[in-house]
Amino acid sequence: MSALSRVAGPLAPPIAPTLVRALGTTLRLRVAGTEDVGRHWAAGQPVIYAVWHGQILMVPWLNERLRASHGARPATALVSRSGDGEIVARYLTRFGLDSVRGSTSRGAGEAGRALVAAVRRGRDVAIVPDGPRGPCGQLQPGVVALAALTGAPIVPLAVAARPALRLRSWDAFTIPLPFARCAVVFGPPLAVARDADRVRAMKDVERSLAEATAAAETLAAL
Repeated sequence: MSALSRVAGPLAPPIAPTLVRALGTTLRLRVAGTEDVGRHWAAGQPVIYAVWHGQILMVPWLNERLRASHGARPATALVSRSGDGEIVARYLTRFGLDSVRGSTSRGAGEAGRALVAAVRRGRDVAIVPDGPRGPCGQLQPGVVALAALTGAPIVPLAVAARPALRLRSWDAFTIPLPFARCAVVFGPPLAVARDADRVRAMKDVERSLAEATAAAETLAAL
């Protein structure tokens, strides 16, 4: 089982979202980098969020919070077809988010078509590009392919907290402790042309995610 399943599985909805919201109310939250992505929110232009697997626990709550405070919009998330994925999908619905079921190994073609359709309907999409099984922090090609096919930019998203519990899992899954300093950083949107060099684009996205993560860690430590 994944780290998220070990955390949320025994506390399946509605209990887990309630606990996450309660934890969220104690966090000292800082948000950075909304200027560029905020222009897409205001214009109703879809974006593709990319966030590493180990940082995802608070992301649905953060999306809910930023919808109220910054004009962010609900997103459609790519979720695996595994038992873990079922837990995640049910968890997301409690925050007003929907999901597309599939992964790089199971249902990839069907999931990809559904994500393309969602973006073309104007829906923001969220992808965990090193999930569902890693390697940690190593980008898989799906997020770049989706951006090239749809024209929607990739927005690197990073979440950090101090103090936090880091599980001994492949993704170093992070759980903020109550009253922690929590930082959310949006990197600059990255456009990928249909005929772009996708290997180079993947390296650009990886670098931007690393920069956003470093910025979030620095901000959470202040």
